[in-house]
This record gives sequence, C-alpha cells and structure tokens, in this order.
Amino acid sequence: MAATELYTKYARVWIPDPEEVWKSAELLKDYKEGDKIIQLRLEEGKDLEYCLDPKTKELPPLRNPDILVGENDLTALSYLHEPAVLHNLKVRFIDSKLIYTYCGIVLVAINPYEQLPIYGEDIINAYSGQNMGDMDPHIFAVAEEAYKQMARDERNQSIIVSGESGAGKTVSAKYAMRYFATVSGSASEANVEEKVLASNPIMESIGNAKTTRNDNSSRFGKYIEIGFDKRYRIIGANMRTYLLEKSRVVFQAEEERNYHIFYQLCASAALPEFKTLRLGNANYFHYTKQGGSPVIDGIDDAKEMVHTRQACTLLGINDSYQMGIFRILAGLLHLGNVGFTSRDADSCTIPPKHEPLTIFCDLMGVEYQEMSHWLCHRKLATASETYIKPISKLQAINARDALAKHIYAKLFNWIVDHVNKALHSTVKQHSFIGVLDIYGFETFEINSFEQFCINYANEKLQQQFNMHVFKLEQEEYMKEQIPWTLIDFYDNQPCINLIEAKLGILDLLDEECKMPKGSDDSWAQKLYNTHLNKCALFEKPRMSNKAFIIQHFADKVEYQCEGFLEKNKDTVYEEQIKVLKSSKFKMLSELFQDEEKALSPTSATPSGRTLLSRTAVKPAKARPGQASKEHKKTVGHQFRNSLHLLMETLNATTPHYVRCIKPNDFKFPFTFDEKRAVQQLRACGVLETIRISAAGFPSRWTYQEFFSRYRVLMKQKDVLSDRKQTCKNLLEKLILDKDKYQFGKTKIFFRAGQVAYLEKIRADKLRVACIRIQKTIRGWLMRKKYLRMKKAAITIQRYVKGYQARCYAKFLRRTRAAIILQKFQRMYVVRKRYRLMRATTIVLQSLLRGYIARNKYQGMLREHKAIIIQKHMRGWLARVHYRRSLKAIVYLQCCYRRMMAKRELKKLKIEARSVERYKKLNIGMENKIMQLQRKVDEQHKDYKSLLEKLTSLETTYNTETEKLRSDVERFRMSEEEAKNATNRVHVLQEEITKLRKELHQTQSEKKTIEEWADKYKQETEQLLSELKEQNTLLKKEKEELNRRIQDQAKEMTETMEKKLVEETKQLELDLNDERLRYQNLLNEFSRLEERYDDLRDEVNLMVSIPKPGHKRTDSTHSSNESEYTFSSEITETEDLPLRMEEPSEKKAPLDMSLFLKLQKRVTELEQEKQSLQDELDRKEEQALRTKTREEEERPPMRGAELEYESLKRQELESENKKLKNELNELQKALLERSSPEVTAPGAPAYRVLLDQLTSVSEELEVRKEEVLILRSQLVSQKEAIQPKNTMTDSTILLEDVQKMKDKGEIAQAYIGLKETNRLLESQLQSQKKSHDNELEALRGEIQSLKEENNRQQQLLAQNLQLPPEARIEASLQHEITRLTNENLFYEELYADDPMKYQSYRISLYKRMIDLMEQLEKQDKTVRKLKKQLKVFAKKIGELEVGQMENISPGQIIDEPIRPVNIPRKEKDFQGMLEYKKDDEPKLVKNLILDLKPRGVAVNLIPGLPAYILFMCVRHADYLNDDQKVRSLLTSTINGIKKVLKKRGDDVETVSFWLSNTCRFLHCLKQYSGEEGFMKHNTPRQNEHCLTNFDLAEYRQVLSDLAIQIYQQLVRVLENILQPMIVSGMLEHETIQGVSGVKPPGLRKRTSSIADEGTYTLDSIIRQLNTFHSVMCQHGMDPELIKQVVKQTFYITGAVTLNNLLLRKDMCSWSKGMQIRYNVSQLEEWLRDKNLMNSGAKETLEPLIQAAQLLQVKKKTDEDAEAICSMCNALTTAQIVKVLNLYTPVNEFEERVSISFIRTIQMRLRDRKDSPQLLMDAKHIFPVTFPFNPSSLALETIQIPTSLGLAFISRV
Repeated sequence: MAATELYTKYARVWIPDPEEVWKSAELLKDYKEGDKIIQLRLEEGKDLEYCLDPKTKELPPLRNPDILVGENDLTALSYLHEPAVLHNLKVRFIDSKLIYTYCGIVLVAINPYEQLPIYGEDIINAYSGQNMGDMDPHIFAVAEEAYKQMARDERNQSIIVSGESGAGKTVSAKYAMRYFATVSGSASEANVEEKVLASNPIMESIGNAKTTRNDNSSRFGKYIEIGFDKRYRIIGANMRTYLLEKSRVVFQAEEERNYHIFYQLCASAALPEFKTLRLGNANYFHYTKQGGSPVIDGIDDAKEMVHTRQACTLLGINDSYQMGIFRILAGLLHLGNVGFTSRDADSCTIPPKHEPLTIFCDLMGVEYQEMSHWLCHRKLATASETYIKPISKLQAINARDALAKHIYAKLFNWIVDHVNKALHSTVKQHSFIGVLDIYGFETFEINSFEQFCINYANEKLQQQFNMHVFKLEQEEYMKEQIPWTLIDFYDNQPCINLIEAKLGILDLLDEECKMPKGSDDSWAQKLYNTHLNKCALFEKPRMSNKAFIIQHFADKVEYQCEGFLEKNKDTVYEEQIKVLKSSKFKMLSELFQDEEKALSPTSATPSGRTLLSRTAVKPAKARPGQASKEHKKTVGHQFRNSLHLLMETLNATTPHYVRCIKPNDFKFPFTFDEKRAVQQLRACGVLETIRISAAGFPSRWTYQEFFSRYRVLMKQKDVLSDRKQTCKNLLEKLILDKDKYQFGKTKIFFRAGQVAYLEKIRADKLRVACIRIQKTIRGWLMRKKYLRMKKAAITIQRYVKGYQARCYAKFLRRTRAAIILQKFQRMYVVRKRYRLMRATTIVLQSLLRGYIARNKYQGMLREHKAIIIQKHMRGWLARVHYRRSLKAIVYLQCCYRRMMAKRELKKLKIEARSVERYKKLNIGMENKIMQLQRKVDEQHKDYKSLLEKLTSLETTYNTETEKLRSDVERFRMSEEEAKNATNRVHVLQEEITKLRKELHQTQSEKKTIEEWADKYKQETEQLLSELKEQNTLLKKEKEELNRRIQDQAKEMTETMEKKLVEETKQLELDLNDERLRYQNLLNEFSRLEERYDDLRDEVNLMVSIPKPGHKRTDSTHSSNESEYTFSSEITETEDLPLRMEEPSEKKAPLDMSLFLKLQKRVTELEQEKQSLQDELDRKEEQALRTKTREEEERPPMRGAELEYESLKRQELESENKKLKNELNELQKALLERSSPEVTAPGAPAYRVLLDQLTSVSEELEVRKEEVLILRSQLVSQKEAIQPKNTMTDSTILLEDVQKMKDKGEIAQAYIGLKETNRLLESQLQSQKKSHDNELEALRGEIQSLKEENNRQQQLLAQNLQLPPEARIEASLQHEITRLTNENLFYEELYADDPMKYQSYRISLYKRMIDLMEQLEKQDKTVRKLKKQLKVFAKKIGELEVGQMENISPGQIIDEPIRPVNIPRKEKDFQGMLEYKKDDEPKLVKNLILDLKPRGVAVNLIPGLPAYILFMCVRHADYLNDDQKVRSLLTSTINGIKKVLKKRGDDVETVSFWLSNTCRFLHCLKQYSGEEGFMKHNTPRQNEHCLTNFDLAEYRQVLSDLAIQIYQQLVRVLENILQPMIVSGMLEHETIQGVSGVKPPGLRKRTSSIADEGTYTLDSIIRQLNTFHSVMCQHGMDPELIKQVVKQTFYITGAVTLNNLLLRKDMCSWSKGMQIRYNVSQLEEWLRDKNLMNSGAKETLEPLIQAAQLLQVKKKTDEDAEAICSMCNALTTAQIVKVLNLYTPVNEFEERVSISFIRTIQMRLRDRKDSPQLLMDAKHIFPVTFPFNPSSLALETIQIPTSLGLAFISRV
C-alpha cells in the first residue's frame, strides 16, 4: 500500500511547531497526488493550511493509533519518527509516571527529580531471572540482561550510561551496581558487594558537586569493572576515571558549589578530631564561597560526612589515612585564602606570618619561608644558567590555584587507587560487567577545551553505538534468512578523523604546544589553513578569527581557541612541587612519589576537567630518557590514548546502553520540556536508532502472534493447519506491494507504517462487525421488547376489562341494595327521631310548666311579702324623713326669718330717722293697703272655710282618735309583734343577705367553676388533642428511638464485633508477627548452622593432620542443640579420649566419671560463690536497678531454660511427695489387713512392703542424682562454654588461620567468632546471679531431702516394730509435729513480712492442691496394682493348690523333680521397643538416614518412623535411663537435619520428615501424662504415658525443627512453582481469543500462546495435585496441609500481582478476565480438595481485586467511589499503578484519564497503608502445629523387616 493512501480524511499527522516542537492535527479532506496544501485542524479546533515543501514534497509524519501510544518499546510504534518518539515519551512520563522506556537496545531514562519507590529489594527480586521484554522497562531489567548474558554467553558485558549533567547518570549507574550486588552476592565473606556500593559515597563526595543543573552532578567519568568468579558471584571491582573537573576546586559559577567533601568538612568542623584543622564556616573560605550557595536543600553535610567516613572505613582506609585526607583538604581551603600584595607590576609578596599560609604550612608539614618564597617567584632555566624571577600578583594567584588543583588531582588519584586496592580480589576473575558513567554531549555559549574533549569522547561512543546497532540489525536479518540490504546510517568517522587523525585538531594542538612562542591565535590560523574549505565538517565563524566550528553528530558546536594551549599543557611550577615533596607529612609525600614516573594514558585529563592522577608537571629543564618523554605528553594526547583503551574495552564486551534525559532545566518534578528533550534525543543517538530501525523492517511478528492478532481478517476457509502459509496467504491479499514485508524463518518483517495499515483494516473490520452485532442485537432486543410489551398490554387489558365489568355489576347491586337500605333506614331513623322528640317535648313541657308555675308562685309570694315589708318600711322611713325635714325646715325658717327681721329692723330704724324715706315709703301705700285689705278679706274667708273643715275634722278626729287609740293599742301589741318580727326580719334579712352573699358567691364560684370547667374542658380538650398529638409524636419518637436504639445497638454490636474482630485480628497479627519473628530467627539459625557445617567441612578438608584427642567445638553452637545435648556435649568434649579407647564399655565408667566431675564442679562452684559473695553484695543495688532491663533483654530461650529448671525442681518435689503418699497408702493397706501373719517377716505383704521401700530408696537416689546433674548443668554451661570461647576456640582459630589463605575470610571468621564470644559472655554474666541463687536453693533442697529421707527411714523402721494401732498414731503424731514445725519456721521466717507469708501460704495451698491431684492419680495406680496383685496371688494360689492335690507328701520328699516343658503364653505387648545402646547409630541410620520416603509412604502406615522412635523413647523412659533418652532424641534430631541437608530439594523427603516430625511431636504430647493432651486417649493409651521424664523441652526443640522443615518445604514448593506462575497465571491464554496481541517491539516479550515448553494453568494445577497427594500419602496433619496450601496460594498470588504491576502489556480488560478465570479454577481446586476454609482463597484477594480493577468502568466519580470501596486489599500505590498501566488492547477500549486517577488519589489519601508497591513474595506465614492425637494403639504396631530393624525387640 502506498504511503499517500494513508493520508485520508480524519487521519492524524504531526506538524512542526516552534513552541511544542511538534503539534497534532487532523486532515479535513483526503490528500491527492500533486496537492501543495493540506487542510488541517489542530486539536484546539483551529483550522490550518499546511504548505508542503515544493522541493521534497515531504508529507507531514503520520500519528500512531492511540492504542500504540505509551508503548514500552519505541520500536513497537508503527510510525517511527521523531514526533512519535517524543509524544510516546511524554505520555509515559507525564500521564503514567513511567521514567523508563526502551528504544530498541537502548533504555531511555528520564530524570523525574523526585524519589520514586521503584528501587527496593522487592523490585530487584521481581526483575531477577526475568527476560528483558517480559517486564516493564527498568534499569534493573538492563542489569539483569547483562548479568544473564554474562552467565549464558560467557562474555564480558558493559553498561554505558550517558547523558547531560543532571540527567541522572550517576543514579542509574548506582542502581545498576546495587542490582548486581543484591542478585549475585559475594563469593567470600568479605562483603565485596558492600564495598562496591560503599565506593559510591566516597566518589560522590570527592567527585560530585552542585551545579545549576544538578545538585549532585558527577564532575568526572568513571568505568567500574565488577568482577565475578565462575559461579558468577562478585569477587571484586576496579575503577577507572576520566576527566576530573579540577578547575572547580578553585572556581565555581554563580549558584554552584565546590566538591561536596569541602562542605562536609566545614559542617563537621566542631568535631573534636577536626579541631586541629582550624576549619570554619564554608563562607569563610575563598574556594567554597564563590558560588554563593553553600547549602543544598534537604542535604545535611554533617550526616553525609559520617556516611563518607563509614564508607572509607569499610574500604580499608583507616582513621589515620582518613585524617590525612581531611588534613590535605583543609590545607587546600586555607591555601585558597592566601592573599598577595603587589610591590610593582612584575612582583608581589605575601605578608609575614600570614595566617592562612601559616595554617597551610602547618597542615602540610612544609617550611613557611620556602612556600612563601616560591608562591611569589619562579625559576627559569636557560642553556647556560638558572635564575629566579619574581612574578606578578595575577600570576601568583594563578600559580596558587594551579597548585591547589594539582594537589586535589593527586589526592583524588590516591583515593581511587586505595578504593581499587580495597575492591581488588586475589581470586582469579572469570568475567566482569563494566558500568560506564560518562558525560554526554555538551554545548554552551562559550565552549572550550573541556567541551572539546567531552564531545570527542561522545563521537567515539556514538560511533561504537551505531556500529553495534547496525550489527544487531544485520544479525537479526541473517538469523531469519531475510535478504540483507545495506542500510544507510550516519557514520561519524570523518568527524573523528578531523579530531584525532594526522594533522588533525589534536595533532596540530600538540605541535603548537611544542613551539617556543606558540599561541592560541597561531594555532587557530593553522587550523584554518589545514581544514577550512577542505573538510565539510570544519567551519570558521564569520565574526571571529579565534574560534572554529565542528559539525558533530548531534549539533554544530563553536569552540573558542583561547586557553586551549595552556589547558593542553597543564603546567605547575616544579619548585612548589619540590617543597611539597620535602614535607614531613608522609601522606603528602606519598602523593608525589610517582611524579616523575611514566604516566598511564587512562588518567589524562584537561585542566578544566583534569585527570584523576599523573597530571604532568612542567619541568624547568627537559631531562633525557624515556621518563622525560613520557612526562612531556600533553593532556590531549593522554586523553586520546585513554579513550582508545576505553573503546577497546567496550568493543571486547557486549554493550548495553542507558540514555539519561533531562526533562527540564529547572529541576521541576515530572515536568516535560519538549525542546530540551528533543535536543538530548538527537544528541544521545536515540533518534539514530529509530532511523536505522525504520530504514529496514522495524515491525516484527512471529507467525503465531500475527495469526492471533489478525485472525479476524481471515475467513474460515483461509485458516490452514500451517500457520506460516496462512499468514502468507492473508498478507498477499491485504498488502499488494511485496516489498512492504518479508517472511523470515520464525517472524514476519514489516516496513514502517504497514502495521498501522493492518491495524486500520482490523479496526474497520471489527467496527463493521460491532455495528452489525449491535444492529442485530438491538433489533432482536427491540422485537423481543415489543412482543413482550404487546403480550403484556393484551393481558393487562383483558384483566382490566374483566375487572371493570365485575366492578360495574357489583356497583349496580350495591346501588340497589343501598337504596333499599336507605329507605328503611331513613324511615326508622325518622320514626325514632319523632318518637324521641315527642317524648322529649312532653317531658320538657311538663318540667317547664311546673318550673314556671313554681317560679310564678314563688314570685307572687315574695312580691306580696315584699310589699308588706316595703309598706311598713317606707311609712317608717317617710315619717322619719318628714320629721327630720320639718324640723330642719322650721329651724331654717326661724333662722332665716330672724336674720331677715334683724335686717328689716335696721332698715326701719334708718328709715324712721329719714322723712324722705317715709315719703318714699308712703308712695303707693294706698294701693298696697287696698291690696292688703283685699287679701285680708280673702284670708278671712279661707279661715272660715278652714275652721269649718277643722271642726269637721276634729269630730272626725275624735272618732278616729278613739279608733286609733284602739288601733294604737292593737298596734302596740302588733308593734311588739312587729318588733319581734322585725328582729326576725333583720335576722332573716341578715340570713338572706348572707344567703345572697353566699348565693352570689356560689354563683360567682359556680360561674367561675363553670368558666374554669369550660376553660378546663377546653384546655383538657386542647391538652387532650395536644397529648394525642404528643402521644402520636412520642409514639413516633419512641418508634424512632426504638429504631435508633436498635440501630445503635446493632451498630454498637457491629462496632463491638468489629472492634473485637479487629482486636482479635490485631492480637492474631501480633501473635503471627511474634511467630514470624521467632520462625525467621529459626530460619536464620538453621541457615547459619548450615553455613557453620559447610565451613567446618571446609576447615576439615583444609586441615590435613588433625591433632589427636582434640576436637574443634563451634563457639556459635546452636542454642537449641545446647538445650537438649548439654550432657552429651560435656561427655563429648571432656571424655573423648575415654570414648575412643573404650567404645564398647563406656556407659558405667562414663557415668562414674561424670558424677565425680560434677561433685568436683559443685565444690569449685561453692568456693567461687564464697569468693564472689562480697562482690555481689557491693553490686546489689546496681543489680536491682538493672534487673528489669536484664529480664527484658534476656533471650526467650533462656527464659525457657529457667522455666524448665523450675519445673524440674517442682517435679522432684512432687515425686518426693508422691513417694511419701505411696508409703502412707501402703501403711494403710497393711493396717486394713490386721492379721499378725500379714506383717510378719517373710509374709507376702511384708515382702511387698520391703520391695516398695527398696524402690522408693532407689527412686530417691535417682532423684538425688538428677538434682546433682541439674545443679552441675546450670553452672557447667558457663564453665564449659568459657574455656571453649577462650582457649579451645583461640587455639583452633590460630590453627585455622595458618591454614586459611584468604585474608578476608580470616578477618570475617575472626569477627564472627569474636561477636559470638561477646554475646555468649554477656548472656553468661547476666545469668550468673540467677544460676547461683538456683544452685543455693537446690543445695538446700537436696539437704532437706536427705534429712527428710533419713527421717522417713527412721520413722518407717520404728513403725514396722510397733503394733498396727501404734503405727497409725505414731505416723500421725510425727506428721503433725513436722507440719507444726514447718509452719512455725515459716511464720518466724516471714514474721516481718506478712506479704511474703501470705504468698507462702498461697503457694502452700497450691502445692496441697497439686498433691491432692497427684494423690488421686496414685490412688488409681495403687488400686490398679492391687487388682493385678490380687489376680496374680489368686493364680499362684490356684497353681499351688493344684500341685498339692496331685502330689503326695512322700513324692514331695523322695521323687526327684523332672524337667517339664511349660508352654509360653502369648506375650501382652506394652507398646515399647527395646534396643541396645550400641545399636543407636544403626537405628538412626536405618530408620532416618537411609530410609526412602516413597517406599514407606506407599507400603506402610503413615508416620511409622515417628511411632518407632517414640516407642524406643518409651522404653528408655520405662528404664528410667535419662542418658539413653537424651542420646536417642539428640541423634534423631541431628539425623533428620542431615537428611534434610542432603536431600533438601526433594519434595517427598521434606514432606515425609515434616509429617513424621509432627507425628513424633504429637506422640510426645499425647503420652506426656498432661491432662490437656489425654482427653482423646483410650484407657489403654493412657497406660502408655511416660512415667519418669518430662520431655517438654524436647517438644519445643522438635517444634522448632518442624518449623525449619516447614520453611524448607515452602521454599522447595516455591522453587518448583516459581517458573510456572507468571506463564500459567498471566501469559497463557486459558480462554483463547479473548486477549489481543499488540505489536511487539525489539524487546521480544514472552508469547502468550502456549508452546510445547511453556507452562499453563493446567501445569500449575497438576503440580498442586502432586503436592497435595504427596502430603496426604505421608499422613501430614490436615491443618498443616491447609497452611502449606495457603502459603502456596499466597506465593502464587503475590508473584502474579507483582508481575502484573511491572508489566504494562498485561494491564488490560481482557487480561483481567483471564486472571479472573484462572483464579476461579484455583478456587475450584480448593473446593475439590475441601480446602476452602484453609484461608488460601483470601490470599488471592489482592489479585482478584486487581483483576476486577482492570475490568470495572473507570470514568465517573461513582466509579471512583466503587473502586475505592472494592479494592480494600490493594494499597493506594498499587491501585494508582494499575490505573496508570492500564493499556487498551483494542481501539474500542479507552485509557484511564489523569483526572480520574487524581480523583482516586484524593479519595484514598486518608487511607493508611504501606507505601510499598509490590507484595513480599518471600513472606512466609507463621506456622502452627495443632495437637492431633493418634487413635492407633502402640502395641498393635508391627515393624516390617524391610526397615532392617531386626535388632529391636518389642516389649
């Protein structure tokens, strides 16, 4: 297909942009041939017309499909060009936070300027052993590839790390070396890998500095060769350095620093050892303050100094040398402060006693006068004479700085030499991996000699890189048998020739340096004359005659000629060097001792960045000889030679390339500057790699991958059995141009862009198929929905209509019935209402009428009475009022008339005196008189009438008077009555008034009450309504409260349950942590024990003739072994000669000698105790203070020992009490049978009693011996170990030192022994006091036991002589006396301390309870023995009677006894096995060492060896032979360890002995006699319990051994499953066709298609079935099988999840489905095996959640919330990592947006989980061994003859 056909509408392209370098745009219409303009639309929506170049007519590069964006390998991109590379790197760096990307064979590393958690040991373990293409790009993947190729191809490797300053070269090289150190380990115990890593802080302190681009910039190049032996373990290293920038010592630019070591010195100036250096703040010294930035944020220089000194110590630079280094460095700082004073223009001087120079001379050990003189003068030599010339101030300053640079370069070289000496190995180096950390291409505004050398080195490296890439391409094509066409690639050999060829730039520079009057200008003219217009790569600037331009492979660089000659010469005044050589400071003279020797070309550097060492010193006069010639070599010549050597080294190795990119110049984290990135990509050769790959066939598919990917483009008839032919047929149809692809042997090769075309066709086909599927499914769904809706509507209508009809009929019936009911109801209601109203009306009328009548009558009666009362009252009142008024009127009239008369009298008197008055008065008098006369007449007439009336009235009056008199009399009578009545009326009125008042009061009260009642009624009603409302509310509230209470109770219950569960989980976690720590310690102990055995074997091999009678004892002996083999250790170490001489009869003399030695040891210890008593008293207070701390720091195993010893003492006490109880029981038994014959001497009971007494005495003696042995053991641990640590080990160490050749091994062994001795001594010292106290207590107990025994014997002898009744009384009296004395003794003892007495009483009660329990057990035993005794006595009696009946008395006397054959009855076995002591090694050999697990597991009962061993232990316990028990258990444990060490990689062997060890442990528990372990025993099994020994300590030892075997089994299973997990769980397509195959890159990943050699999920399940069947065959406990399965599943889940987190190609939706299916198959396996409750499924939960995370929707906030709640078993880092790695396999999938990931991070920010990314795949859950008793009877076990145990007999 033509490339122009891809430029269709909506195709996306890249166009150049000045800001973003490249911008994405979309075509608005199809491109046609001949179009000069392309219509584009940018991503921001702006339309653009893009004009094509009229000359080249080159179309803009096409953009890759989104599915390919973010690929791990840039060569996997369909379109390989600069914008695609840049965009892919940006997407990975910004969006996915991935800093590593492959570009073919190159690893591109972008500096994130942020600490990332991707370099831990878990990541190293994840990459170890993996193929490079299988995991995500990483520096560890490159390191693993180099390590693997070194081992596979047996060829040396190189890792070339290059890049700009600040790009991260040093860090990348450091991590590569850390990987090698971690993965390979060292071949010896000298910790070479630690030394290799320790060289980094030293080299960083003296060779790194802060620049404007990097806070820790390497100012030199280095090549470190890490050496490996034949087993590919690190044995040493060697470092070569290049171009140290020593000009930085004397000058730093703004915001930069000098080398770190100077600031570390200044920060540590306050240390006591640095006082003599007279240092101060960094701002005080001229050489450290010029940059103005003495402090780096986040860096503590004082702490860095500590790390530097520690690294120096680790590398063998002792303190004196370190102080010498610091002394020289401090002298350089003071030298920089030396000032000069000008005397004139050509001379200068130093002030006398100048302090900085004085300090410099003191530190350097030189004369002040000489140094002061030669700093201001120089010596000139001519042909005839030599004279001294003063120099100017500027020249003096330059000379001072040159001296400082020279000294620093020498010191740098000295340190590198010592580092190399420390890293050097005496073992022959088999291969090496070199790590080259070198500067990248540099171009600045002003470029000088330093940049010229750097760019020259990069030209050489680029040439080597291009040739290597070209070579790999050629090899790939030849391997696949593809026609090879020469690919045109850039060859920079012309540029290299321009620099280094004859008459090249360096040659002309050296020639100019030899000229007497050579200058930079003359050299520039020579360059112009030689190369200008003759070499296309050489140019001259237009505006300058002192510069030149070289066209490098990366860019054009303009170099300024000024300073080239001086830097190439690099001169230092020889006189100053001579002064330094004469120094009294030995180390300074060492720096210059090789000044005149031949210089190594590997160390040449320019002045700006000088060589580490051997910098040329310009002599005053040339000296003859070869040394002089070598001395004259220029810096450029030396650098060229060293570069040639470096290239030879690299060409002899297989190179691996790491290109470090600096994303921005401001050190902002995860900020990508496209311009800077493109510059570096062009300069580092990444784009050249892309161009070479794109020129050929960059896309490569295997036939199977191609078929899997593009199967959708084929028809069924096109699919053939031959995959290769099928792919050929398809390609011939799809791509007509056969030049676009080639068929290789195993791969198909495509030109650039063809895969994108195929992807487009595939996407179109899938899109059409999806549309068709969608159309069909949607039509089917809609039709189905329509039919369902139609059917539902008809059904609903039918039912609705029927319902409506029924409802209508029902309505009519109800209506008619309602009318009838209404009629009768209304009639009834009306009639009833009428009758009720009528009756009510009549009643009301009658009541009302009666009430009215009564009221009317009462009213009339009251009115009548009131009228009478009113009449009399009113008359009386009127009369009273009349009389008063009349009297008042008359009185007023009188008064008034008198007053008027008096006035008239006065007037008359006055008028009488006046005539005129009379006249006036008489005027009208006649008229008045006439009027008066008339009035008088009228009054007279009236008088007469009145008189007549008066007369008539008098008569009437008289009559009336008489009448009235009678009436008066009558009225008087009635008046009296009236008075009485009035009184009564008053009383009544008062009563009425009172009643009225009461009535009014009652009415008011009634009214008030009524009002109150109404109000109360209203209030009551209102209150009632309110109460009802409140009641309703209260009910609601009650219900709500009940609901809340229930919810709260539920929540509280849930919370409490959760808290309980959490606390339980926490306790379980704490317990598991403790178990895990303990089991890890056991694991470490077993590892150290194996290491010790290996070393001991090696030492035994090295020691040719061992000394007779001497055996080396390990000082680091196992604590477990020391616990259960202490007696045997003493025997082995002290009685070895005796054992060698008398191997057959060693038991008796051995025990006697042991007893004597123990007695002697006890005596010695008593003397030692007496001598140390005073010292202990003095230190008593100190001991009290430190007691608590010692108890906390005391090892747990010591606590177990003390506990064991205390238990042992308690056991002895209980046994003693038991013996007493047995005696008492026997006495009672004898007393019950009161016949005198029973107790007579010679009677059976008497013999039984004597036998019991003998056994008691023997038992007591045995207990005495045990107490003695216990006492001796408590002290012999200290006495036996101290000589070992001091004498034996020292002697053996001297002998071993003579035999050892490796100094590192000697030192390490000595350090280990010394630390072990120190540890043991500290433990012994801390335990000494407790041992002494226990010994004293044991002595007292032994003495009391002796006394008690004597008393008991005396009492028994006395009691036997007494009659039975007296015996009882005497024994009781004796016991009462003893107890009374004991109580009195303790009361007196604790009289001052009631608390102690109380505790004594409590302990006494506890002992009494224990004794009661023991007494009950003894009762049972005695009853059982009595029954057996009766049975035996009965049988004996029957036999005696039968014999006496058959034999006459004469025969008894006369006939001789004939021998009679008595048939032996079948023996009743007791479940014990007897063997001889000498047969013990044979037993261990046949039963443990030579036993084949497969035969035993198939043919015999499970756990048979364990049962046999326990039955042997039972017999030894029955014999009460502690030595035999101890020896057998020790031999058993050691034998199991040997078997596991020999065949520890065999699953069957490890599983077999784990099962048998657990069974042996369970037997020891089941038959221990402890009630907790005897619950499930049968009576017969309880009879088989151990009787004499408590083996609790050995149970702990066996438990520890079982833990070690379990861990070994887990490791074996892990090693078998490890290669299967990733292939079977991740890579293999269990569901074929679900996972799509993306285009692969050059880094070929593991195919997901199952080949013959690949593992599948079925392989894992088959292996699990094998494991399970093996464990079941061996009879392993079901709980233990569950724990093994749980651990296996955890390893499977952890390894799968870790690989998923490190593989971007696996994070897709389809892969999540595959993982879910695989996990479901594992769960199905668990169900089949009934192991679902083992906890194995829970260990897969993180993997299940990761698979769900790949499948769930990832867009909205609801999705984020669902993810956060779902993924509770994943950490935040894991969730974010999966989301970042999520990669669509098809175009229909979408990437996870950055905003969604930020949302997830915000929601999870409060989650407290581990920041660790990967799961710990090496984690082993703590194992427990639940007690599992056996129902198998020991007496029924048969020993097969195949075991070869004929020497063992059943008992």
